[in-house]
Amino acid sequence: MSFSLHHASAPLLVAKLKALAGFLAKAEENATTRNFDVAVLLQARLAPDMAPLVRQVQMTCDHAKFTMQRLGGVDAPSFPDTETTIEELKARITATIAYVESVPATKVENAVDREIAFKAGPMELKMSGGDYLTTWALPNFFFHLTTAYAILRHNGVPLGKLDFLRGGA
Repeated sequence: MSFSLHHASAPLLVAKLKALAGFLAKAEENATTRNFDVAVLLQARLAPDMAPLVRQVQMTCDHAKFTMQRLGGVDAPSFPDTETTIEELKARITATIAYVESVPATKVENAVDREIAFKAGPMELKMSGGDYLTTWALPNFFFHLTTAYAILRHNGVPLGKLDFLRGGA
């Protein structure tokens, strides 16, 4: 069987976005149990120069969205970064999942060798679709997903490795 760019992207992104929604649900439960406002966690960060939880969730969603947009060569919805509650973040995750699932597999498969050109800050990058997925898109997605997990875990939310691995199951 040949390498499937769609199989290596869409189902994985969806599963981990569902896991992210699960992290947020556990954060809500934990805040209730410990009697504090869950909104406190939205601005939590691991280090002063790192983005807070709310931004980590937004960027996780953005990386999933841009991965499918670039690989599929299709338009992506615009998500303004205006979330201020856990519910709004979960709605963004849900919208991102819907978009990822809407991108046709055939469009993604055609991108394995197609050049993907994009800007990342001041950098202008070009690489094949296969290289884009494995060396840029997935590492960035997992960086922000893992950072969101770590922020919540650091703040006492009882998350474990299986919460991360099971993907919302």
